[in-house]
Amino acid sequence: MSEAAKPRPEFRNLNLLTDIRTYQMPLAGWVSILHRISGALIFVLLPLIIWLFDKSVSSEASFSQFSAAFSDGLWIFPGWIIKLVVLVLIWGYLHHFCAGLRYLYMDATHMTSKEFGRSSSITVLTVSLLLTVICGAKLFGL
Repeated sequence: MSEAAKPRPEFRNLNLLTDIRTYQMPLAGWVSILHRISGALIFVLLPLIIWLFDKSVSSEASFSQFSAAFSDGLWIFPGWIIKLVVLVLIWGYLHHFCAGLRYLYMDATHMTSKEFGRSSSITVLTVSLLLTVICGAKLFGL
């Protein structure tokens, strides 16, 4: 081995105390972790999603209760906190959907190169965040 080519470090088992500060995860890794987090978030908040859907479609009176939760608040939570929770749910759904489409496309076409992983990760993050900003502007009345 020549002196010009230094061996790259191998991280097989990351030590939380020493290696985690110097390890740089690729963008595809971040998208994968966010895909799992968004799926878990959707699963954990599923009772809230079902309640919101039930209140929005049951009757006119329940729809007014649904609307009041966003303006007046719900229980001890003010309306802006309800809107933030719903915005996080919107992000979770949109990111999970976009990343899921990315994984389906990668499975169907066997596009598993490093370049495609990076470019598709940038696309997933950009599209999901852009759609979240648009939905958030609509949610907060901008």
